[in-house]
Amino acid sequence: MPDGAPIDRTAQDTAEPAAAQLESASKLFGDFAALRKVSLRFEAGSSTVILGDNGAGKSTLLRLIAGLIVPSRGTVLTFGEEPRSQRWRIAYMSHEPMLYDELSGLENLRYFASLQNTDSGEKGCSCTATSEKALRAVGLDPALGRPVGHYSQGMRQRASLARVLQADPELLLLDEPFSNLDVESSRRMVELLRDFRTWPLQGTSTQHSRTIILTTHQAHLAEPLANATVTMRAGAVLSITGEGVHPSA
Repeated sequence: MPDGAPIDRTAQDTAEPAAAQLESASKLFGDFAALRKVSLRFEAGSSTVILGDNGAGKSTLLRLIAGLIVPSRGTVLTFGEEPRSQRWRIAYMSHEPMLYDELSGLENLRYFASLQNTDSGEKGCSCTATSEKALRAVGLDPALGRPVGHYSQGMRQRASLARVLQADPELLLLDEPFSNLDVESSRRMVELLRDFRTWPLQGTSTQHSRTIILTTHQAHLAEPLANATVTMRAGAVLSITGEGVHPSA
């Protein structure tokens, strides 16, 4: 773990750990600080939209929480542990589709399910219990044999969402999910994500326990979904509004 002041877990011993928590987290790429001493706590079950111009640090923040990169200074925890140890509870959707162009949508999802072992065994929700159901959930026909490379940009975006939803994540991280979607497709995605938050988790009947953190330039599209809004600029947090996310003490 990179150096930095440890997070005081005294209060966490008797309470549910945050879905994600950053304490004075910074990320440097050479001399460039992509993230500057960010301290945030995202409560489990919250839905947060992160706003900011290009270069604000939004994507870097998501990648730290996902465990894809580690902080240069400070600490990052997901569910009270290092993100790498909690990856089975996390799904990350990049602004790039991350699909194989030569495969169909169904072939892509089945391949990723085989890597993640998500297409077998018990799941918290039957909504995406199979790759076919995951594709139908985002409005795509699993019987469509066309390679993903021939999909429209909007179709690729929806297939990418199906890929992460089939993992049945407890923490869903979305980087610019509305890119290349028309207004109607964006509205349907918001409705799906709102429904996703109510999906039961395996072994629990708790409702609204799934957490979403997403970045977007289109704040108006995410308004029906968000409990809280975090605004960033130049790698730092400018403001926090709403419920479910607050500065980490």
